[in-house]
Amino acid sequence: MKSTTRGTLAAVLTCVAAAAGAAAATPAAAIGTVPVPVPLNGVENSLGMELPEVGGEIPLPSSGSPEGPRHVEGRLLPERAVPRLPVAAGLPGAGLRAPLPEVLGDGFDHVGLDAPASDVLTLGPGAALDAPLTPPNPDNFGLPDPKLPQAGVLTPMLQAVPGANLGLGPGR
Repeated sequence: MKSTTRGTLAAVLTCVAAAAGAAAATPAAAIGTVPVPVPLNGVENSLGMELPEVGGEIPLPSSGSPEGPRHVEGRLLPERAVPRLPVAAGLPGAGLRAPLPEVLGDGFDHVGLDAPASDVLTLGPGAALDAPLTPPNPDNFGLPDPKLPQAGVLTPMLQAVPGANLGLGPGR
């Protein structure tokens, strides 16, 4: 095989391996979490018994870009004069696998709880304002007409879909 063919083949295999690794990434990695293992191996060895396996995930918040003001026909001031700021983060995740002694045998079954980190989307409060004047009125020689001022508060938003799995299984 020529060296250029080998180099091309190596580059293709590297790209395929990188794509397979990216496809196998967990949803927790997509939202930006830091895994937090709880090491209990030393306690297991000193007590001579099987202890639960515990771990967690701490989310990393990240701010997004706010939606800018938008002009609306018939208003002097743009809509969303004070925009809402989006912040994306996640709910912390947890994983627990604990031994469950069998009543009729000397083996162990395990009970497991998996609560993966889930996305949380928030929008801060904003304001919508309108001036006490209308746009120029051609019937009034191009002068604006007076009107009542308008002010409103855009409510904050919180959106999340948490979930958890509880299961039993055989084995050590």
